[in-house]
Amino acid sequence: MNPLLQKFNTKYNSAPFNEIKEEHYLPAFKELIEKSKKEIDEIANNSEEPTFSNTIEALAYSGEQLDAVSNIFFNLNSAETNDEIQKIAQEVSPLLSEYSSQISQNEALFNRIKKVFDGFNSPPLEGGASQRRDRGGLNEEQTTLLNETYKGFVRNGALLNDEDKKKLEKINMDLSLKSLQFGQNVLAETNNYFKHITDKKDLAGIPEAILAQFAEEAKERNLEGYVITLQYPSYVPFITYCENRELRKELALENGKKAFKNNEFDNQNLIKEIISLKQQKAEILGYKNYAEYVLEERMAKSPAKVFEFLNELLEKATPFAQKEIEELKSLAKSDGIEEMQGYDHAFYAEKLRKAKYDIDDEELKPYFQLDKVEEAVFGLAGKLFGLEFVEINDVQKYHPEVKTYEVLEKSESQEDGKSESKQEAKSQKLKALLYADYHPRKGKRAGAWMTSFKSQKIQNGENVRPHISVVCNFTKPTSETPSLLTFQEVTTLFHEFGHALHGILANTQYPNLSGTSVKWDFVELPSQFLENYCYEPEFLKTFAKHYQTGEVLPDEKIQKISDSKNFMEGYQTLRQLGFGILDMTYHTKVGEFENWSVKEFEDNTTKKTQLYPTNPETAMSTSFSHIFQGGYSAGYYSYKWAEVLDADAFQYFKENGIFNPEIAAKYKVLLSSGGTKDPMELYKNFRGSEPKVESLLKRAFG
Repeated sequence: MNPLLQKFNTKYNSAPFNEIKEEHYLPAFKELIEKSKKEIDEIANNSEEPTFSNTIEALAYSGEQLDAVSNIFFNLNSAETNDEIQKIAQEVSPLLSEYSSQISQNEALFNRIKKVFDGFNSPPLEGGASQRRDRGGLNEEQTTLLNETYKGFVRNGALLNDEDKKKLEKINMDLSLKSLQFGQNVLAETNNYFKHITDKKDLAGIPEAILAQFAEEAKERNLEGYVITLQYPSYVPFITYCENRELRKELALENGKKAFKNNEFDNQNLIKEIISLKQQKAEILGYKNYAEYVLEERMAKSPAKVFEFLNELLEKATPFAQKEIEELKSLAKSDGIEEMQGYDHAFYAEKLRKAKYDIDDEELKPYFQLDKVEEAVFGLAGKLFGLEFVEINDVQKYHPEVKTYEVLEKSESQEDGKSESKQEAKSQKLKALLYADYHPRKGKRAGAWMTSFKSQKIQNGENVRPHISVVCNFTKPTSETPSLLTFQEVTTLFHEFGHALHGILANTQYPNLSGTSVKWDFVELPSQFLENYCYEPEFLKTFAKHYQTGEVLPDEKIQKISDSKNFMEGYQTLRQLGFGILDMTYHTKVGEFENWSVKEFEDNTTKKTQLYPTNPETAMSTSFSHIFQGGYSAGYYSYKWAEVLDADAFQYFKENGIFNPEIAAKYKVLLSSGGTKDPMELYKNFRGSEPKVESLLKRAFG
């Protein structure tokens, strides 16, 4: 019996991870694709007149089991993959791409959608009489769903001729496979390298706690001494503290050469192929380039607007960045380094930070025990939105390290002081199921992300609650110490949890408008907004406590965190703008790219943002998974775009109290609305005005 083909007989219908084996996936996908096709055919070939209910709504609720299995499989492919899963992914991706194309190019289905759309959007007849066929009227969310459904089909080729439809289908299949291969290559390159060091002298400068982590890694590989890997919790502290410049250079080059070695995992040709396919897709659909196609559906609207935004920030930030680098260079000079390189940056930045603010990450880490930081972010969600997190052990997990929580919301009767049975309270209060997965593993890709195993929706009078997952790569606890975070990792946890809240608080009718299903340059607002709380003394003191003594982080250290908040802000801004400009240029200037290698194109495109000499052996593009594997193609700018939103939103809280219940209630409405309204309208309803870029500039550069 295949558990993926049954109704999940588990608590909250959660994923039955313990019962799923690799061999279940492919048969499940094949059967569920066929089942979903039949659902689509029934909608498309319905003999009744097309209505919103029997066409648009029916489509929104279709394919539920296939979505559930896809979410399980692809989430595990990121968080707990292996050779078998990667092999299945290569087989499954084209099947799903083909299925998706068949839906978007189903003429009978589109004709029904168009009929409903035209019925609601036809102009009035002479004399003002309505031409609308369906007189039931739609609410705001239904109107959004109708418009988005129609637009989605058009943007996926519904109006194309048969020949172009076939071409588009082939392009989409190729893209899904090549994007997948790109990510697999980066993961393989990350896992294939490690540095084994036996002489402790080579690791001078590295704090003992980090050395213990390196020793633990060596032990896991049955080696003596120390092992450093390219996983971020290993690589970043090494590059930050190691005094041995040659070793820093070696590790930095290895990290910079990922998928850029002309070996079986090289991504250079894949990048060329992916960019070419995206351009072909855009042209078939009637757009000048892929960025125009993408941005039509974003707040920014056009590549010109994005470039204008990025260049304005570049102009403002460059003098600050140059000044910062000059300070570092003079520090390096005192060590006899005449020409500073990129691999020196983290080392001297940490030195300068310590000199300027008398603060370093290792000194702060004992105050940021992962469990306590997690409690703090839960507590903040409680204070702002009335949520409570209860750890449970009766939900199946995909790895023993994963923790599971019921997310509950205070019900009205509780708030009124009325009594209710415990069971009744639970059913009324359940807001979401949360999976938390915090430590690096061989089968987990680098970075941190939020995702969902199940979307929220309201169907047949039931508000189906979401299953949300937060995945990070924080240092594991050792036999001596619990998992301790750098301050940057603290902000990372708050960031991903901001996304999680967007999913947890979702309260829309349709799953495809729920939670984080918003315009892409709006999606980072909730995550970046939450990071702001990490810098607020009154909040910081509630959880920043020494894991051994319980001592609260002293005021002077809190002040130093605040003072150092914008340390290297110019450099970080230029780095981010470099990524954003590179992404946008890849997706607008394909003609130029054809004449250059990946390396030449990258260096030429980012030269205005480069603060150190480029190295011929390294390239960033070949491991730029955000745009070649993830959903940020022609959208990386959105991190900076959303910073304007989050700076402006938090300023509003600051002016009225960072826990102000009235403003928190308005912000909760923004989060729970998902994609049911235009993001700018949602933002203005919350803030009372459009966001101002000055809020960001003020926060970043005073």
